[in-house]
Amino acid sequence: MDNATLSHWADQTADKIIRERGDLELYTCASGITPSGTVHIGNFREIISVDLVVRALRARGKKVRFIYSWDDYDVFRKVPANMPKPEVLEKYLRFPITMVPDTFGRDESYARHHEVDVESILPAVGISPEFLYQSERYRAGTYAEGMKVALDNRARIKDCLNRYRDDAHKIPDSEEYWPVSVFCSACNKDTTTVEAWDGDWGLTYSCECGHREKADIRSAKGVKLGWRVDWPMRWSYEKTLFEPAGKDHHSQGGSFDTAKLVSKEIYGWEPPVTFRYDFIGIKGTPGKMSSSKGKVVDLYDILRVYQPEIARYLFAGTRPNTEFVISFDLDVIKIYEDYDKTERIAWGLEKAKNEETYARERRIYELSQVGDMPPSVSYQIPFRHLCNLLQTNDGDAEAVIASLPDVKPDQLERLRTRARCAWYWITECAPEDFRFALRKDGSKADLSGPALDAVRRIRDEALPKMDALDERALTEACQGIATSLGIESKALFLAAYQALIGKDQGPRLASFMKIIGRERLARILGPY
Repeated sequence: MDNATLSHWADQTADKIIRERGDLELYTCASGITPSGTVHIGNFREIISVDLVVRALRARGKKVRFIYSWDDYDVFRKVPANMPKPEVLEKYLRFPITMVPDTFGRDESYARHHEVDVESILPAVGISPEFLYQSERYRAGTYAEGMKVALDNRARIKDCLNRYRDDAHKIPDSEEYWPVSVFCSACNKDTTTVEAWDGDWGLTYSCECGHREKADIRSAKGVKLGWRVDWPMRWSYEKTLFEPAGKDHHSQGGSFDTAKLVSKEIYGWEPPVTFRYDFIGIKGTPGKMSSSKGKVVDLYDILRVYQPEIARYLFAGTRPNTEFVISFDLDVIKIYEDYDKTERIAWGLEKAKNEETYARERRIYELSQVGDMPPSVSYQIPFRHLCNLLQTNDGDAEAVIASLPDVKPDQLERLRTRARCAWYWITECAPEDFRFALRKDGSKADLSGPALDAVRRIRDEALPKMDALDERALTEACQGIATSLGIESKALFLAAYQALIGKDQGPRLASFMKIIGRERLARILGPY
């Protein structure tokens, strides 16, 4: 890694962490979320943002611990619209998420279901954090000391929380502030009120269900810190040096600002280096299911349309504080083109406009890879052309690959993945006018007059010499037929597309004819 060239934001962030926190034996970088429903692509932005910084630190020879916290001891507040058996889930509102059953019937709990979904897919994009389960840690008494510090210092924490608030939103002096909440040991709900702290380990609480007890926070299973105190306590406990947050947490006087105060003043830990990441929009439809109520777009949806390295590229090529959209419409073609250009620049197959652009594009490409740099450049087949080849071959990717010249063995897997993504995109996401299928059942278009003559003459005059002509010459031959029939080229093309695919338009005709090949064209046009 050339430290002089900090062309990428991940390297700039890594450099800032080292500069501010010094040369350390271990750098802990953190991310996390509450598994209260499907972990969507907006949440993934945080995970990959941390992964990119982790890679940048490792590129500088640093030892890094990448932790991902599942906040599965948070309260289950509402039932998302896309969950099965909502009436069952309804009964578990106010329980810890980890105690809610998995109504999909696959995992031991609702929380675990959403955790498994993420943990199973992250390796596909080269991300392997160390997962921490907060329900386990709280129940094991891991944070008992941290909770005691908070309870002993609750007046000071109250001051930290009030410091950024206006008078209307301050916790009043007259109100007792408790930094913890309790899940009742009798009914499991958080419908509890903390009543007293004995300054040792005893916390007294009562519940709406009628239960009341004095719990020892070292052994009680249901006591946990509130979010704004839990976060800085864990920074201190894990020695976290870097953690980004969404713009909602990063708003002025928001949870990150108050967490910084609590971290410094109560736990004596310098808050982590951070940055704000922005929201992600979705353009187009990721598949047939996505119009269903409550459907959110997740990493599985992305990887059906984008190769893993291109999924990474979407994030590696965009600064985190920039809002952007992930597209499932025709923009997909452009995104593949952009990635291919970046790849050509990285491999020196296309010249960048200057050294700075080369360094940036090369680094974006490196960070987009699932693992190390591949042994060779990908097989550079444009996504649009691949879509045309696949549709011409009824989705038979192996037939398409067999027809391509000079595919190297180490390019094969990436090419297969691209073909799989392209076929999914065509069949599930692409606009209707982009889709086509060759006539192969002997059916005919309803053509007459000059349109029928045009199709016959393409068959009888252009086909026999087609293999000897390049695309340009073949186009000119077709245009010559139109001229001799006294019709516009457009009318000839329309007749040809109707005869071939039953549509008024399709891929560029000469290129399309070359893809179909003389034999198949003769079979389709023969009945005319």
